[in-house]
Formats: sequence, C-alpha cells, structure tokens
Amino acid sequence: MRIEDYALIGDTRSAALVGRDGSIDWLCLPRFDSPACFAKLVGDPSNGYWRLAPAGHTTATRRAYAMNTLILETVWETATGTVKVVDFMPPRHSNPDLVRIVEGLSGTVDMTTELCIRFDYGRIVPWVRAVGGRLRAIGGPDSVWIDTPVPLDGDGHRHAAAFPVAAGERRAFVFAWQPSHEPEPHRMDPGEQLTKTRTFWAEWASRCQATGPWRDAVVRSLITLKGLTYSPTGGIVAAPTTSLPEHLGGVRNWDYRYCWLRDAGMTLDALSRAGYVEEASAWLDWLLRAVAGRPEDLQVMYGVAGERRLPEQTLDWLSGYEGSRPVRIGNDAVTQLQLDVYGQVVGCIYQARKHGMPPPDDYAWSTVSKLMEFIERGWNQPDEGLWEVRGRRRHFVHSKVMMWVAVSHLIRSVEEFGRSGPVNRWRAVRDRMHTEICAKGFDRERGTFTQSYGSRELDAALLLIPIVGFLPPEDPRVVGTIDAIQRELMTDGLLLRYPIAQHNDVDGLPGTEGVFLASSFWLAEALALAGRKNEAVELFERLLGLANDVGLLAEEYDPVEARQLGNFPQAFTHIHLIHAAQALS
Repeated sequence: MRIEDYALIGDTRSAALVGRDGSIDWLCLPRFDSPACFAKLVGDPSNGYWRLAPAGHTTATRRAYAMNTLILETVWETATGTVKVVDFMPPRHSNPDLVRIVEGLSGTVDMTTELCIRFDYGRIVPWVRAVGGRLRAIGGPDSVWIDTPVPLDGDGHRHAAAFPVAAGERRAFVFAWQPSHEPEPHRMDPGEQLTKTRTFWAEWASRCQATGPWRDAVVRSLITLKGLTYSPTGGIVAAPTTSLPEHLGGVRNWDYRYCWLRDAGMTLDALSRAGYVEEASAWLDWLLRAVAGRPEDLQVMYGVAGERRLPEQTLDWLSGYEGSRPVRIGNDAVTQLQLDVYGQVVGCIYQARKHGMPPPDDYAWSTVSKLMEFIERGWNQPDEGLWEVRGRRRHFVHSKVMMWVAVSHLIRSVEEFGRSGPVNRWRAVRDRMHTEICAKGFDRERGTFTQSYGSRELDAALLLIPIVGFLPPEDPRVVGTIDAIQRELMTDGLLLRYPIAQHNDVDGLPGTEGVFLASSFWLAEALALAGRKNEAVELFERLLGLANDVGLLAEEYDPVEARQLGNFPQAFTHIHLIHAAQALS
C-alpha cells in the first residue's frame, strides 16, 4: 500500500490505519504513543496486521467516511456479489475497542480474515487461547480479547477464517485491548456502538461554523484534527504514525506521535475560528500545564499527557516502510532550542482571547509574562529552527520573527485587555528585534529575506512574515520574498521547505525529501493576502487535489512519483489547509 492508500479511524485516544486492501497495518494501544500491536506498516506481515476482505481481491472498489464521521465504509464489488466493511473505534471512557462489521449488499461473497497480533512494535508474539467463546491474546502488560462470528484457526502464529456473507447478513468482529492483569471485559453490542459512534461524530461536526466554497475539505480536516486529539488531556499529536519516510529508502524518518507547541497556536486558531471553543480551551489548558516551570526549560514538544522525556531510539527488527530505515520511536528534537515556540505559545493565548474564549486568568498571564523574561535575554541566540535541523545552530529569520510575535502580542494584551506589565520596555525590545531582523535577515541585492542571518538560502517559513503581521503583504520586501521563493523553492508548482542538496549542510542529513504541503498552503495564503487571489485559488485547489480518496494528506508529496510521503495524516498540513481556506474565503 502507498501511504495515501490508508484511511484513519480513531477514538480520540488512539488511531488505526486501514488500507485499501482491507488490512489494518498500524495500531497503537491504548494511546497514540503506545507500542504498536499491528506494525506491518513499518515492517512486514510478521510484525502484525488484521486483514478482512473478499477472497482473492487485493483492493476495494471504493471507500468513504460515513458523512462527517471517522467511520470508514469500504465497498467490494465481486463477480458473485457486493459487500461493505465498516471499520470504526467507538469513543471511549476506559479501554479501547476496534470494531469491523461485514454487511452483505447483494449476492453472496466469500470473505477471508487473517489476524496476526504482535505486541511491542511486532517483537512480542503473544500467547493466544480460547476463553469462553472468545480469543484471548496476552503478552507481558498487554492483552487483547477478540469476539468473532466465525471460528478462527491458528497456524504459524496467526489466525484465519473463510466465511460467506449473503445479502442482508451482518457479521461483526470486536478487538478489545486492556491491561493483562485486568479481568475479562464485557462484550459490547457492535450495532449499538456503531449508532453511538455515528451520533458522536455527527453532533461534533454539526457545530462547525466554517463557511465558503471549500467547507467540505475544512470539515474533513477539522474531524481529522479531532481524531488526532488525546481527549483526556486535550493534546493533539502531530500524526498517529512514526517513521513514514520523507524520502523513500532514506533516513529522514521521525516519530510524530507527540504534541508540538508550534502546532498549539495554529490548531487553537483553526478550532476557535470554526466554533470549537471547547476543544480550543482544552488544548490551551494542555498547553499551560505542559509549559509550567522555568521559561528556559520550555520544550518544543511533549507527550500527550505533558511528558517531557521522549528519548529517541531505533527499532532494528523493523525493516521500515518500503525499506526506509531506521524506524524510530521517541524524538531527540525534544532537546533542541527552537525559539519560534515562544511566539506560538504567547500568540495562541492572545488569539484565544480575540476569538471569544474566556480571558486568561492570572496564572496564564503570569506564565506568559515569565516567558517574556527569557525572551528579553535570549531572543538573539542561534537555534535549530522550526525544521528541527540536525546541523549547527543558526540565527534563523523565522525564529526571530516569531520571537517578535511573542513580544508584540504581549504588548497588545496590555493595550487591548487591560493586563499589566512593563510595556514601554517591551516596546523597546520589540522595535530592536524588528530593526535587527530587517537589517540582518534581508538580502538587499536579491530583494528577499533569507533563511538565516547572512545566508543566501531561502526558506518557505519566510512566507509567514505577512501572515503573522511582521510586515504588511504589500511591502516590497514581502513581495520580493514571495517571488524569490516561487523562483527558487518551487518544483512542479509546489514548494520545498528549503533547498536540499549535497553541498547544503543546513539540516545535517543525507538524502532529499518531497515538497512540504504546509509550505504550499502558506504560499496560497500569502498570495491571497498580497491580492493575487487567482494564483492563490489555483494553487489551493491543486493542493486539495493531492488529498487521497477520503480527504487525508500526509506531510509531504513526491511530484515525480505522484505519491504522498511522511507521517500520515499530518495535523500540520490539515491545519494550514484550514487557514488557507479561511484566508481565501
């Protein structure tokens, strides 16, 4: 399966990827960042999967989400009849369940199912036995209970069955995880849970206040963001996967099952603009809990419950997606200095107030005020930047701009919301930042801002300069930057993040990568702000056309091979789809 051949199902605590071939090849339980029990996606069949499909058929005829839900409906048309497989994970209050229902639509179809359970990312083969008409798989701290309408025969550390489904018949399978020390879970009613799940998502989607010609794409992106939310805390993971490559066969493979502060402001803004104040408030609460402590200890990312230790390691027994190794869990970027996150934190608290959320309490204000103490003494340091480069630190222009955003929004909070602070001193810091960035980060010879002070490289993140209000979109320096980025970073009409070549040591990594989809959405938004609406709409609609058949986008895209790359689905991409649609509407 290509990356775009998968669809997402989830219960707002974890998620699974279901392929066009009817196979669930990725599932981490009980949380997004838990060890996978199906890891075929980044390995091979021996690392765990669950396939449910007509015998002899490799890909489905068509599939779609039930209207405005995360319930996946896959239809198979065969020579003897038609069946539908309904996959979903009921929103839960305790342990997770995965439900697969086969419905006969016409004729009679011979179905097969193959279940290969592996705990700890495919390394642990569990002990499986029948208990009271159910299968129980246990390995260390994990256990799975399986309710099946047909007997499953064990062979070669997997279980399989063949069975017919006639028109009007319904066969339901339930896969329930729980800690191995807990007693047998109660059996659920799959039909009842399907109704409840459909109601949950339909009611949630009905609250969306988005309008405009691209509302359907915006709603699907919002549902995807909701599906990537860890509901107990409000944190949103960047993606539900790890190590899907930015370059096939390469080493640019990272674990994105964590919560980036950078995404915080952008997600909060997208949710609150669409009317999801409750979710935005939960995300803001998560943010304030996560960053509590000394401002110099601020991290770029945290676990879904605010965990700070996310050590990176490789899983050498996994072969990687299409041979892309290593497969990583954890993320060493957690230790990096990325100054732009200070602007994201302060900016999202300001935007929350602007969009009608309750005003920040004294604790929230004291938190951002303490951040300002660090900003005043640390804004002119070099850092690793938003791309989390593994080369040397630099004075990245985007990082400096976002530090300016932090100070600017603190000042506006005092001016607009009656907060207190040494605003005259802050204004002086803000103005000094602006002067330095324009002097050291702008190439007067070429008429463009550059990736870092004194460099000649460009960076798609410079497109955020007019979007965050650092300079007006009609400013000649902004116009020159947009034009330069289009000339130098565009490939087949889409944008790279920054130039990647063997002689360029910016990110410290070998190999190349695809075009970065969020960057192209930034370009669409920047073009719209600059009054180039037709260009913006043309680019935006092309980007929408890159989504898969159920409206999902990964981190990157390979325009040569015409396929998606990177972790999937990617919150960052869908966030900026929403922002661009709002700007164009």
